[in-house]
This record gives sequence, structure tokens and C-alpha cells, in this order.
Amino acid sequence: MSAVEAQIDLPAPPQRVWDLIMDPHQLERWVTIHRDLLAADDGAPRPGFHMEQKMSIRGAPVTVTWELDEFSPPHRATWQGRGPARASAFIEYVLEEIPKGTRFHYTNSFTPPMGLLGRVASRALMGGVPDREAGASLERLRALLAGD
Repeated sequence: MSAVEAQIDLPAPPQRVWDLIMDPHQLERWVTIHRDLLAADDGAPRPGFHMEQKMSIRGAPVTVTWELDEFSPPHRATWQGRGPARASAFIEYVLEEIPKGTRFHYTNSFTPPMGLLGRVASRALMGGVPDREAGASLERLRALLAGD
């Protein structure tokens, strides 16, 4: 399993950040590897909410089906994901109110298919890409919130 942990201070209150990051139709505005929202349940996200997302990782298209697992608005959400060949992923959003806005704690872990061989291959292929993409996405989110 490879994991990315990042945090950023955002110039908006937690509820405003929450509303943006939890809207699947807003992913294209801040997630750098997002390419398309293929499907999403109707209505607002809630426990059990499903969506299917197409991403591009190092130029390769990847489709992940996500299920919203834990949900505590506007402070914490976790998503469980399933990708091709039984790959799995986990995302956690934690929002903490700070004096000038919100501190966003972001965690993303990915377990490639094929056990140990898959983990070794994933590390060799991915290198520092997940960390860079997480940082770039969080910076896009900050710019988006500063511009609203």
C-alpha cells in the first residue's frame, strides 16, 4: 500500500470547504488527476453514496468506483474505492477550523493488484507522483476558494 498525507490551510470556513470538496460535480475544478465523473448517485453525498470517477495517472486512464463510508459534516469523510483488477483505494478528508479558515487534512492510500509484485511495480512506476498530485490538487483548491 502506498499512502499520501498532506494538509493545507484554506481561506474559507469549514462548511464552505465541505460543500465544495463533497460535491462530485466539482472534482474537475480542483483534483488534478480527475478526468470525468462517469456516474453518481442522485442527491447530496451521504453514507453509502456511490460515484464512478475516471482519472489519469501518469497518462493512463483509471476508473475507480467510490463509496462514501464515514460521514460527519462538515468535519470528516472517508471514501472506499475499487479500481481495475481488484485494486483498492481509501481517501480521508478531515476539516479543522482555524482562526483564518480551515485546515484540510488529506489522506489517500492505494493498494495495487497482485500483492507484493503489484506494490513493487507501483512504487517503481509512480515514484513521487501521488505526493506531487496531492499537493497540486490542494493548491488548486486553495486558489479556487480564494477566488470565490
